[in-house]
Amino acid sequence: MSGGADPSNLSLAGLSCRYGAFTAVDALDLEVRAGEFVSLLGPSGCGKTTTLRMIAGFVRPTAGTIRLDGRVISSPGAVLAPEKRGMSMIFQSYAIWPNMTVAENVAFGLKLRHLGRDAIAAKVGEILETVRLKALADRYPAELSGGQQQRVALARAIVIQPRVLLLDEPLSNLDANLREEMRYEIRRLHDVFRFTTVYVTHDQGEAMVTSDRIAVMNQGRIEQIDAPYTLYTRPRTAFVARFIGRTNLLEGRRSGDRVAFPGFDLPAGMLEAGEEAGAVTYAVRPHSLALSRQAPAAGEDAAIAVSLAERAFLGESWTYVVALPQDGARLSVTAAPSHVFDVGDRLWLTLDPRQMVPLAPESRG
Repeated sequence: MSGGADPSNLSLAGLSCRYGAFTAVDALDLEVRAGEFVSLLGPSGCGKTTTLRMIAGFVRPTAGTIRLDGRVISSPGAVLAPEKRGMSMIFQSYAIWPNMTVAENVAFGLKLRHLGRDAIAAKVGEILETVRLKALADRYPAELSGGQQQRVALARAIVIQPRVLLLDEPLSNLDANLREEMRYEIRRLHDVFRFTTVYVTHDQGEAMVTSDRIAVMNQGRIEQIDAPYTLYTRPRTAFVARFIGRTNLLEGRRSGDRVAFPGFDLPAGMLEAGEEAGAVTYAVRPHSLALSRQAPAAGEDAAIAVSLAERAFLGESWTYVVALPQDGARLSVTAAPSHVFDVGDRLWLTLDPRQMVPLAPESRG
């Protein structure tokens, strides 16, 4: 089996879907490069599944177009039938045939394409080897674990060499350990076959592990699309900062060459540019903050006297919540297991201004 189908470029332009007065997807633009893995990530109701169903051809857009390799396949006036798009879609329920063996399930799409018996056997054998199911070829779905059933669904979708692979919350029915294992399996298979892939999930961990780029959706629109590392370290809005990992939002006010925050202030020159004057918001990740019992030596970092309000031990780390002076605003801090403090302790919080990321003032978070 070759390393993937012909290169595909998927383009969504001004794509909208409305149900009466409700707008599920709102003028969405998205370009997916050939062989790229893009995840649509967001909370329930953000429009990600509706977008995927429009790409698949199950839902007609109210406005905008979908193009595949430059050809319009969806518009308000016409929708190319799903079976004519050369796409494969994997659903939450896997949808594998219970009365067919693993090999028969994987061969099903090839038989519909009228391939010869020898060609089918060769392709099925190769893909089962790739997804590590060759020894289970003669078993029925009821004899498989959830992770093995998911691999069958993946094999069946991949064996026909689709132009685009679509996945709709494919791991939501698995337990936590299997979900983590299958994240890496999906990424491994993508690295082997390089299909153009669009993956829908509400789980940021899945998106971070599997994706080349992640589109964070909010209220029917893409709030930000970037590589996982960029999305985590450089969120543009409060919504993205909160949705991708844990974060603290620091509300401040710039006046002249200083920016005042609850209980401390910093020279504006130490911070990335926010607003020229007035209210500003910065995101700072819990792991970029540090706690100590002794006041740190003078330096570029800000040192703030705080009190420890809450703590939780998570095995690999502590999560501490500290209260800032003046208004008691709270910040979350991640610390190593050896850094043990007690609720009520008076501590010093060290904050590196270079790790404070300015957020857009029009954030809808």
